[in-house]
Formats: sequence, structure tokens, C-alpha cells
Amino acid sequence: MESALDKFFHLKERGTTVRTELLAGLTTFITAAYILAVNPSVLSATGMPQDALFTATVLISTIGTLMMAFLTNYPFILAPGMGINAYFAYTVCLGMGYSWQTALTAIFVEGIIFVILSLTNVREAIFNAIPMNLKYAITAGVGLFITIIGLKNSGLVISNEATLVSMFSFHGSIEAGTFSTSGISALLALIGIIITAILVCNNVRGNILLGILITWGIGIICQLTGVYVPNPDAGFASLLPDFSRGLSVPSIEPIAFKLDFSNFFSVGFASVVFAFLFTNLFDTIGTLIGSASKADLLDENGKLPNVKGALLAESLATTFAGLIGTSSTATAVECTAGIAQGGRTGLTGITTAILFLLSLFLSPIFLAIPSFATAPALVIVGFMMFGAVTQIDWATATEAVPAFVAIVAMPFMYSIAEGISLGIISYVAINACSGAENRKKISGVMWVLFVLFCIKYFFI
Repeated sequence: MESALDKFFHLKERGTTVRTELLAGLTTFITAAYILAVNPSVLSATGMPQDALFTATVLISTIGTLMMAFLTNYPFILAPGMGINAYFAYTVCLGMGYSWQTALTAIFVEGIIFVILSLTNVREAIFNAIPMNLKYAITAGVGLFITIIGLKNSGLVISNEATLVSMFSFHGSIEAGTFSTSGISALLALIGIIITAILVCNNVRGNILLGILITWGIGIICQLTGVYVPNPDAGFASLLPDFSRGLSVPSIEPIAFKLDFSNFFSVGFASVVFAFLFTNLFDTIGTLIGSASKADLLDENGKLPNVKGALLAESLATTFAGLIGTSSTATAVECTAGIAQGGRTGLTGITTAILFLLSLFLSPIFLAIPSFATAPALVIVGFMMFGAVTQIDWATATEAVPAFVAIVAMPFMYSIAEGISLGIISYVAINACSGAENRKKISGVMWVLFVLFCIKYFFI
């Protein structure tokens, strides 16, 4: 059995084993499991039934991840994007007034356009045209982006009107009487980061997964002893799995195949499709670059072999997402947790996909894992990815400045896509104005992207 898996997935060739791949898949799943709860919660604001959305989220994550595994043999996973779902719900539906059926139609159309772009090598050309120093910068920027997501989800970083963000005040939570919820959650996240870091520093096998489970276990002890007091209304659920509703699987019939083409020829509909298209395209490219770099899958020219397969898988999954009844998929940045655990092949993705499917029946267990337990994994993975900054040519300003722009834009603008677009704009502008030799470095694709991004920012 193991030799067959080795032959199919090229395990030895990539320096991994079946055990490592299975552990990496489990780590990726636990780190990304929150998507199964968050995506239905966000999209339900449109009036879509949350239980049907849960099933749709599980199904598209399973289908997309399996397609990614078999089309590429890479350890990446596909799941509904956590930024695009908010745009779907709060901007397109609640802000612009479109029905969720129309929004699903826009996702479906976007997916078809993506498939065409993938088959005609347009997306592959964009991926390959990005200069190597910018690719290193994207990897580091994604690391910072993952870190800020982890810190925000944990409650350690909070909004502050005076300074935009600040650290959570443990003393303030004690005075306000909220230490048993927000206070202990933030503290457990901090403890979890330290525990996971110690496990990593001591090269403990399965360190990231162990960090998640240990942090969750400490949280359960805190709940049983009364230190942590669940308050669902405030967003602090019980840490114990709840099987009171049994193991039934909700139907997707209320939301599946409910497309509405009545607004198809309107300018507004076209703008919605473009917004979905742009965000998905560069979020996926950014995550692929960062994840592939971390897994040492890029070749000597900074290209990802069979990137077309990865882009096609994401395109098809987005098309299916519109049909099944959820927002578009993207290469989930959480897959870097499994990569950091040693995942290098599609066996990691297949393991994650199987666990996604099983979550339909065991959702109480997986949904009970709190964000403060998965946050340490994101922070530590962010640390690992940020090491790519050492590969950037900091001595050459025309390469270093655009790289710096891309790195800082991702966490501060809370968007991988914005980091890539601003990095490309600054790269072209700086090199175009820095002598003939530097102008020769700018490819035709980079010039096209520069123009498109400028149009996006100033005219759309």
C-alpha cells in the first residue's frame, strides 16, 4: 500500500512519507476547520439558511481540494475565501441590494471566466511574469498576513481608534468583568503561541498540530474549572463538542442551483463579476507563490511546475461553488500549516479533503476547536514564511523597494491582492524611471498588469 502511494504521489522524490503527509493533512484541516463555521455565518447575513450553507461549504471544500490534489499533486487546499465571502454578503447583497441568487450567478460566471483564462495560459503567464524578488516578498507578506489573522482571531490584537490596533488589555478585562471570556481566550492564545514555539524549537514531530490540541485541551480544563465561561451571545462558545443535534446532514436544496440571470447584462452585475475576479485571481496567485515557496516547490526560475493544474482546479471549484450555493473558492492560506508540518504532495490535500467530508457527520468535534487554539499555528507559520525576506536582494533598491511595498501592504491593508497589485505598480514605476537597463527588466505582462491596476484604483 505504502509503495503504491509512494509511486502515485512521488513521496520519496519530495522527501516525505505517508505518515508525514497524513499528519500534515490533519494539521491543515484543524487549522482550516474554522472556515466551516465562519463561512456559513457570514453568508447567512444574506438570508441564506446557515445549515444548508454549512453543507455547501463542506462539499465545495472537499471537491475543490480533491481536484487540487489530483490535478497537481501539491499539498494545497481549496475552500471558500474569507474575504470574498464578506464582499458577497455585505457589499453585493446588503450594500448593493442584489439577491443572493444573483450573487451566486456572478460567482458562477466568474468561475467560467477563470476556466477560460486558465486554459489559455493567461493566469499562468501572470504567475510566471512576477519577478523573483517580488515572489520572495509575497511569501514574506503572506506570512505577515497570516500572523495578523492569527493575532486578530485570538483576540490578542484589537481595534483602537487612537492607534488603529493595540494589544488586548488583560487588566482592562478584569476590571470590566470579561476576563472569563475575552481575557482568558487571549491569554490562552498567548500561551499557545509559546507552547507551539517551544515544540518547534525542540523539533518535536507534529509540533503545530500538538500546539493546537494542547491549547484546546488547556481551554477545556479552564471551562470545566470555571475559569472560562462560555457566552455564545458574545461570540465565546463552549469548548466541548455538542452532539445534542445528532449526526444528521443538512440538505443544500434551499440554495443549490438557484442562479438568477435577470441582471446579467447590467453594468452593476459586470462590476460585481470583475470585483470577484480580481480579488480571487491575485489572492490565489499570492497564496500559491507563498505556499509553493515554503514547500520548496518553485524551480530555479521561480516558476511552479504544473501551475496550470492548480489554477484550473481553483477555477473549476469556483464554478461549482456558484452552483452548489456558496461564495468562490481560493487556495486557502491555512494550507501552509500542513506544509510547515512536512506536507509536500497531494496526499496531504486528500487527507484534508476526507476530513472535510467526515466533518459533515462529526461537525460538533471540529467546530468546537476555538480560534484561540488555531491562532498560534497561524502565528508560527507566519514566522516560518517571513524568513523569505532573507532571499530578497536588499542591496538593489529597484528590487528591494517594490518588495518592501508588497510586504507591508498585505498586513496593513489586510489583503494579499492589494499587496501584489501595489508591489507590481511600484516595481514597474520605479524600474521604468531608473535607467535603460532597469527598464529592460520589465516584461510585457508586467506592463499590462501595471496599466490594469492603475485603471482599477483610479477609474473603477
